[in-house]
Amino acid sequence: MFGVTTPAVSQVTDALDDDYDCLVFHATGIGGQSMEKLVDSGKVDGVIDLTTTEVCDMLFGGVFPATEDRFGAVIRRRMPYIGSVGALDMVNFGAPDTVPEKYQTRTFYEHNPQVTLMRTTPEENTAMGRWIGGRLNEMEAPVRFFLPEGGVSALDSPGQPFDDPAARHALFTALEDTVRQTSTRQLIRVPHNINDPEFAALVIDAFRDFHGGRPPRRKEARR
Repeated sequence: MFGVTTPAVSQVTDALDDDYDCLVFHATGIGGQSMEKLVDSGKVDGVIDLTTTEVCDMLFGGVFPATEDRFGAVIRRRMPYIGSVGALDMVNFGAPDTVPEKYQTRTFYEHNPQVTLMRTTPEENTAMGRWIGGRLNEMEAPVRFFLPEGGVSALDSPGQPFDDPAARHALFTALEDTVRQTSTRQLIRVPHNINDPEFAALVIDAFRDFHGGRPPRRKEARR
């Protein structure tokens, strides 16, 4: 979760919370690594990885980077994987004076005096799509990776500062060109913003499909 994808994550966890203990991780580099450590431990039943923004910072020098092992735990554990492109529209920096000189002409959004967000370009989105697509190809269990055509964050929607159809097109095209789609490894375009209820509903349906519909109420069973 990131602030700009909080509505998406909240809708999903609200729908599943009666049946699962939903753990939410913040996409701050360390957050993604913590999630994957838990996956590696074998102590989780499923993964919904909506906010993959740490890849932006890893590739382009932001302050919340993933490591090169991002997605590795799911690959190793051969777990069914549900993911998306949440907040791939932004690279995170600190105060404005911390932004590298090479980026000075770019589009920025000042989240607060300590956090400056930089809009990713079509070229950067192509690079991210290829990198993520390569990792999806390594997953042997079923994959559903959702592409929200209406925007990948709250800032990437009509009338918002990071709305950029060309960047989204570059990202989705690179993923579709890279991922070897099969009956079990699928990219799914969705005509909604990532924070729309319709998007969350599709994610929830995919999760229940992977994990056998509605399980016994785990919380009640533990009493």
